[in-house]
Amino acid sequence: MSTDTQLDSWEVFMQARTGANFIHQGSIHASDKKMALQNARDTYSRRGEGTSIWVVPTSEIVASSPEDVDMLFDPSNDKIYRMPTFYTMPEGAKNI
Repeated sequence: MSTDTQLDSWEVFMQARTGANFIHQGSIHASDKKMALQNARDTYSRRGEGTSIWVVPTSEIVASSPEDVDMLFDPSNDKIYRMPTFYTMPEGAKNI
């Protein structure tokens, strides 16, 4: 019987510049959060590509199932407040 000798798996998200979205970069293995940050930096930011890194234990990621599509992504035509189509943009406004 084989024993798994790999360290815990962590998902890595990186922000390219302040204010930008965090983007999933991939996965790394580490024994704790400090090691996970170091391994993420060494693996995905060797040339200073990012300004911030998030690491999350893979076991803590929660995902929806395809069977939940109707419940989670039900069309919201009767809830116009969810879509910003009726707002008017103030002149000169940026990044809204």
